[in-house]
Amino acid sequence: MNPQTQSITDFVAGQNERKRLFTAGPASLLPENLTGLRPCFGRGDADYTEVEDRVLQALKTMTGQTQIARLQGSASLALEIMTLNFLQGRVLVVSTGYYSDRMKWLADSALRRTGAVKEVTLLDWKNLEAATGHFDWVVACYTETSCGLKLPIEMLAALAKRLGARLMLDATASIGLEEGHECADVLSFSSCKGLFGLTGASFIAFSEPAAVEVDSFYLKLDTHLNRLMTGPYHTICSLADVLPTHSDFRAAVVANKKAFLQRMETHLTLPVSHQPQLCTHVNCEIGSCDPRALLYKPRSNVGGSVVCHLGEVHLGRAARGEILNALEVAGKPFSEGVGT
Repeated sequence: MNPQTQSITDFVAGQNERKRLFTAGPASLLPENLTGLRPCFGRGDADYTEVEDRVLQALKTMTGQTQIARLQGSASLALEIMTLNFLQGRVLVVSTGYYSDRMKWLADSALRRTGAVKEVTLLDWKNLEAATGHFDWVVACYTETSCGLKLPIEMLAALAKRLGARLMLDATASIGLEEGHECADVLSFSSCKGLFGLTGASFIAFSEPAAVEVDSFYLKLDTHLNRLMTGPYHTICSLADVLPTHSDFRAAVVANKKAFLQRMETHLTLPVSHQPQLCTHVNCEIGSCDPRALLYKPRSNVGGSVVCHLGEVHLGRAARGEILNALEVAGKPFSEGVGT
């Protein structure tokens, strides 16, 4: 390892030592987030064009989609652009919590603004068999972070097929961590969380083009596809050195999740089939006496606690869930075997 790379590694290690993250993203800092950074410009810069093409191709492969738009902004921006440009006709939103409520709000907004959406129905995820008739779109959060819930993609795809609908996913909390995103017709997500990049970019991946004409320069999908404004250049660069070895960093999330499940087995609120890699909901209050610990506070209160598993991504395949020792339940540290 050359001295310059070693210095970046030491810097990143020192920064990660300052915090113990149990939050939903971004993940812990990676040396690769920094080694990919470079001066760049969106037009006439062959070096950056090669980097962006490489990153976007990796994301198309990961999602199983043939087209992708990159945006400078949060996943919420991508979700709004996605709903405005794709949703038409009768829309069924699968209700799972705070983030599905956001999708319902955006679908209702599309109904008011574009005229392409004719009806928006909200249905609880535990009552999907009640959905009947024809819908044009089923909209869902693959992973609902607010309550640590994963809806199996096979279940969502079967629902859409039964209703004659296409499937739209908020994949913000599932991309890079869960399988089967190719089952969706369109999905959006951000650069952090399970992609392990820096914050600041979001993406919309699809195979069939959008059919709705949106009367907005900024919110029109083609504006971003055609790169008519400044893009998330440096955030994409932060993914360039991460994605080739993404599976190594994902392994750290899987190890953390596994260790947490084992220690908190008696406090789990969901079966294995509905457990996402990103986070876990338990029926008890989890705290920490470690001043470096940053606990996750969901935007909605569902009781208990949600713990996220991105805090030791920088360790890659060497991760063993040791960061969990910074947590405690009722004053008892994890290292003493709480929850078993």
